[in-house]
Amino acid sequence: MILLDLVDIILYFGYGMVIIGAVLAIGFPLWIASKNPKSLAGTGMGLGSIFVLFLIAWLLSGSEVYSSYSEFGVDASLSKFIGGMLILVYMLVGLAVSGIIYSEITKSLKNG
Repeated sequence: MILLDLVDIILYFGYGMVIIGAVLAIGFPLWIASKNPKSLAGTGMGLGSIFVLFLIAWLLSGSEVYSSYSEFGVDASLSKFIGGMLILVYMLVGLAVSGIIYSEITKSLKNG
């Protein structure tokens, strides 16, 4: 019995730490941004560009529903959303790899 009580206490402590961490992860950037509202412009542009990329990916994705999908309750709109998210991930990975390659090439050309 004492062991189970100890496990419960540790679990509740862990839940509390996760909640505190989530509140701090959301609240601290908002607190910093309230001191410097101009910093929100860059954040807004970043979120806006990701939204535009998702919109492009969503428009490119198909809405096919295979029989194996319907077992899990996936309909046409959810299939299109999932496809859009997958294409968005592919686009972001491609952009990241392209940026790394570009920066390495320009760095090697500048250094000689």
